Amino acid sequence: MEILKVASRSNPNSVSGAIAGALEQHGVVELHAVGAGAVNQTVKAIAIARRLIEEEASPDIKVIPGFMELEIGGQKKTGIRFVVEK
Repeated sequence: MEILKVASRSNPNSVSGAIAGALEQHGVVELHAVGAGAVNQTVKAIAIARRLIEEEASPDIKVIPGFMELEIGGQKKTGIRFVVEK
């Protein structure tokens, strides 16, 4: 499974292309976002990716959100993990 880290400065169009490519190749992709801005960009990218794969035989995707704990710069942070499946 491919893991994509999304930042608040990430371009949703670029991330959506990576999502669509990973879904085509692996059938599942995991996105990690820390902070409100990153979560916003992630949700936009998922919506755009859904539109990109709309023309395929089975265009529906399933998104499973959840929390994750990670350490950044010695501090514990809570992030959102999105598992996107085809």
